[in-house]
Amino acid sequence: MDSSAQVVVIGGGIIGTAITYYLAKRGVDVVLLEEDTLASGTSGACSGAITMQTKGVGTKLKLAMESKKMYRNLSDELGEDLEYQEDGSMIVAETEGELEHLHILHRKQQKAGLGTELLEGKAVHEKQPALSVKVIAASYCPTDGKVNPLKVTAGFAEGARKNGAKLFRYTPAKRVETSKGKVKAVVTDSGKIKTDCVVNAAGIWAPRMARELGLEIPIRPRRGILIVSEEVHPFIQGSILSAKYLLAKYGTPPGREDTGSQSISGGLSLRFTKRGNLLFGSTREFVGENRNSTYAGIVFVAREAVRILPIIKNIHFIRAFAGLRPATPDGLPILGPVDGLEGFIVAAGHEGDGISLSPITGQLIADFITEGRMPDSMNDLKLSRFKQ
Repeated sequence: MDSSAQVVVIGGGIIGTAITYYLAKRGVDVVLLEEDTLASGTSGACSGAITMQTKGVGTKLKLAMESKKMYRNLSDELGEDLEYQEDGSMIVAETEGELEHLHILHRKQQKAGLGTELLEGKAVHEKQPALSVKVIAASYCPTDGKVNPLKVTAGFAEGARKNGAKLFRYTPAKRVETSKGKVKAVVTDSGKIKTDCVVNAAGIWAPRMARELGLEIPIRPRRGILIVSEEVHPFIQGSILSAKYLLAKYGTPPGREDTGSQSISGGLSLRFTKRGNLLFGSTREFVGENRNSTYAGIVFVAREAVRILPIIKNIHFIRAFAGLRPATPDGLPILGPVDGLEGFIVAAGHEGDGISLSPITGQLIADFITEGRMPDSMNDLKLSRFKQ
């Protein structure tokens, strides 16, 4: 292991590898540390949706739209098939209350420049014939899409290596050493790396490293359970999400159901993989670092899917898995330098939007490190916002 580096990135998920890639591409001497394998956490346990409709209008949507532009050329740039495809997404409403929410969302998104279309009644079922008759309306975005998050993470990692970055798996960062308010080194079991700059991209584990430095990062793991089906002929185009899922994402009561043993928040988010497996979820649960799938959670997800797409009741499930999403109190990621500790940068808290936001996050953090600048709008994403 090298004894020094210009930058040390902690975390080998899609955010950490993206930052490492964009830094290495600019000629920065960068080292990435991952305590397990690449994408072994959140990045390897998600659906891979690139969905603009689910982003809160404002800073997050602006970032997501810029990130999607980057995705369009990313396969060619990295020289890897990332399975990126813009096949559209639809958020469906089953009640008048959900429809009203879609009307409000549609107006805001149109104003923000996102090309969505509000479909009602017969028009919804003409677009997606497999939908239940209980679906009364939908917001449709034809340019939303999907990607293979494992391939994206691997692509960023390989691109970083080709540009001179050094990546160390099974090498956890034990602590960050500081002196007089400045970063000085990162300590691992394999030795110490002297550095003036550390990027904490450790996802749900970002608070752990920061706490030892006297910093509180308000990120909590939020579990999402997903189900994978056998390979079947696709019966929908693009992705299907329920308005209930969107309401649950932003913490409103309609996304909550009493399963008998616990109250589970969530809704439907569904798409087909390139191989023809149906991938759908998801619950949204605060259960600490428990990554186990539960019977109650699986039942919740299955019921959501069958209610909206009845054809699913005739399809076999082959497995279920859970991932932990790094959630912040306001639903926005934490990006940028930390006041009072020079050289310590946070890039975490993306929750379920890390896949969509990874290219733009990598670019923004690389911009700051190499040029000392970030857009004024990014000030709203700094850790200091939680002290106000």
